[in-house]
Amino acid sequence: MRRMTPFSDWSAQLPPTSPLLAECITVSGSLTNYLMASGHDFAVSVLQQGSDAIHVDETALFELTPDSQLHARHVCLTLAGKPVVVARSVCLPACPVWRPILERGSRSLGLTLFGDLPQLRRGTLDFAELHAGHPLFALAQAHDPHGSSRYLARRCRFELDGQRLLVCEIFLPELEQLL
Repeated sequence: MRRMTPFSDWSAQLPPTSPLLAECITVSGSLTNYLMASGHDFAVSVLQQGSDAIHVDETALFELTPDSQLHARHVCLTLAGKPVVVARSVCLPACPVWRPILERGSRSLGLTLFGDLPQLRRGTLDFAELHAGHPLFALAQAHDPHGSSRYLARRCRFELDGQRLLVCEIFLPELEQLL
């Protein structure tokens, strides 16, 4: 699968972080399963779902212009009731493959992506350090009581029946204390 790094902000190299957090962020399997293995109560809350503006760093993947819309699902993952990850999953607005999968309420997307879809193709992980000005920074700050000045993030492209899905996960500071 072709590498997806339209921005220099996204890289195959993880920015510097603690070994504990690095292990979590670079897990090659399901982040949901990794978080559930922590022993803390795990939950998914849907923050927003529906039409949303495309982010500049998503345009190349979907071959769209910066004024385009995508179908987006924003969620917050919690451990022990505390927000630890916020995520954005996006597909084309009329995508017959991914829209039904994204419309799953509070069920984790990871359970499907790493479950029984043998024909699913997964791209490589890309990483970034997000700062003010990136749209995902605002999403993270809204769920971070500490108001951090940077957030580590990862994203991955999935393809099923020729249709693309982009999943981006932003890791909140509280996560490290709960691992």
